[in-house]
Amino acid sequence: MLETVTVLSPLHYLYLLGVIVILTVMVLRKDTPAVCLGFLFLLGVAGMGTLIGGVQTVFNAMLYAAKEFMEVIATIALVTALSKALGELGSDYLLMRPMSRIMKTPSLTWWILGLTMLLFSLFLWPSPSVALVGAIMLPFAVRGGLKPLAAAMAMNLFGHGIALSYDVVIQGAPAISASAAGVTTGQILTEGRPVFLVMGAATVIAAFLLNRRSMSDAAPSMSPAGDFASPKTGGKSAMILAIATPLAFLADIAAMLAFDLRGGDATSIVSGTAVLLMCLGAILSSPKNALEKITDYLTEGFLFAIRIFAPVIAIGAFFFLGGEGITSIMGNVPTEGIMNDWAVWLACHAPLNKYVIAAIQMVIGALTGLDGSGFSGLPLTGALAHTFGTAVGAPVPVLASLGQITAIFVGGGTIVPWGLIPVAAICNVSPLELARKNFLPVLIGFLCAFAAACLLL
Repeated sequence: MLETVTVLSPLHYLYLLGVIVILTVMVLRKDTPAVCLGFLFLLGVAGMGTLIGGVQTVFNAMLYAAKEFMEVIATIALVTALSKALGELGSDYLLMRPMSRIMKTPSLTWWILGLTMLLFSLFLWPSPSVALVGAIMLPFAVRGGLKPLAAAMAMNLFGHGIALSYDVVIQGAPAISASAAGVTTGQILTEGRPVFLVMGAATVIAAFLLNRRSMSDAAPSMSPAGDFASPKTGGKSAMILAIATPLAFLADIAAMLAFDLRGGDATSIVSGTAVLLMCLGAILSSPKNALEKITDYLTEGFLFAIRIFAPVIAIGAFFFLGGEGITSIMGNVPTEGIMNDWAVWLACHAPLNKYVIAAIQMVIGALTGLDGSGFSGLPLTGALAHTFGTAVGAPVPVLASLGQITAIFVGGGTIVPWGLIPVAAICNVSPLELARKNFLPVLIGFLCAFAAACLLL
């Protein structure tokens, strides 16, 4: 992959300028969609050579982003619709009451929520796990006093961070890295294990310590001795839905494990179950008006999802140009991924020794993760690990692990706001604010992972 030196064009420099400007605007806590749309137009003009091409690029990129996000939009909408049905009938209270005895403090709740998300994500992957944990456990956590932003951090860092980057059960990420690096998946998981464990532990401990005080600033919105004592429920109907909901999701988990369903297949089962439970809730709540209630629940769910995603589609549209999406958006252009080209260029022009190579692997992984995928950069980081490791005698699995960690922590959904949408929407928090909260703990994790890797080189 490094045999051909990447030639950088004005399109590459313009895109890099756009990334810098957008990240600067984010740091200043300003909205970025307008900046993204402006750079989309400029990139379209530069890449296609005409003003019309620039206009078309704006629309095509937005349409491409909307298609890429549609599965998540629908999942969030349907889970939100179910939550409306649960809340209106009073079933949510019945589900929450037992958990309130376990989640006694915001700090303890944070760890319980995060570890639950980690366990589910290891076996089911984070996407369906967000919907499951969000639908069942999140209300317990929030009404027990944990702030929604803190809950989002726990679910995000444990799920899309630790579980997705190590991926020790499903082994999707390490399999891709291993294939490109010319090693076995087992080597990635065993030789890289200290790096993965240090990264995960350092990140979540840093997140907890940095945010411990803010987790418990507010009093619980529903205490066991207060609002829990006088709930408004629908009697037997509420009990039926409260029992049916966890049983249905447990059946989903059993089906996923029995039939080895992962990713989109698993998400579709969770989403379909949510909408069917929502229909049951509407019938139990008001049999005569069930048809109208189902329409209302769906409308509220999709309105909520679209409100969350509207600005993110514009942001994602820009960053999809940095990856493989550029060919679908702009057609025949002399690149298959602008950020991948920058990563290869960096690898070709940096001085080589074991420690510089380790740093380069992390930077390249982070660059490829800016498109919000996480997995798209793994073939590149794996191939570079093989090339670099062979050249300087460094352990290839450790180098591949570093690239895998940064690619997925950045692109898989803990740093870039357009990758944080599922958790942010379920928790009803701003993805930009969640990204800011995650940034320092993840950066601390990167530094600790780099130090651990240096000891292994």
